[in-house]
Amino acid sequence: MSDHVVMGVVGAPGDTVQFAEYIAKNIQLYKMRNGYHLSPSSAAHYTRHNLAEYLRSPNAYNVNLLMAGYDKEAGGELFYMDYLASMHKVKYGTHGYGGLLILGIFDQHYRPDMTVEEAYEVVKMAVAEVHKRLIINLPVFSVQVITADGVKELKHITVDSNAISK
Repeated sequence: MSDHVVMGVVGAPGDTVQFAEYIAKNIQLYKMRNGYHLSPSSAAHYTRHNLAEYLRSPNAYNVNLLMAGYDKEAGGELFYMDYLASMHKVKYGTHGYGGLLILGIFDQHYRPDMTVEEAYEVVKMAVAEVHKRLIINLPVFSVQVITADGVKELKHITVDSNAISK
């Protein structure tokens, strides 16, 4: 998407791919035309506007998304959007059935001054909870951190590598 903005999209399979590509390409086009990237807040508002426009058309996208980014002035930002084009700036966010199970973990352990290592441990706890309580589990969870230096991939969390007791 950009050097400092990432987006996670869930929903109907065709809608997620098409909408995510449309937003990513238009944000890249904005950079090419204007010579700079949109801030995370601007990218989120652009995305929400497009969701709202499509909601009122016959071709509505059934997608929910989290958009995160880092801005030099605002710091790290995370935005939650649903298929009805409502948007909220949040401290942490989840989607799906697994998300319902781990909101309590995020709520209990989140602190604004967490280090990357501490946040990674909380994510590992959340993945362990999903693996313990859901019948259908994903074998690998990718983790990304967004800083002033850009997007960095952290070590994947797998069932085997997750050392938290279940």
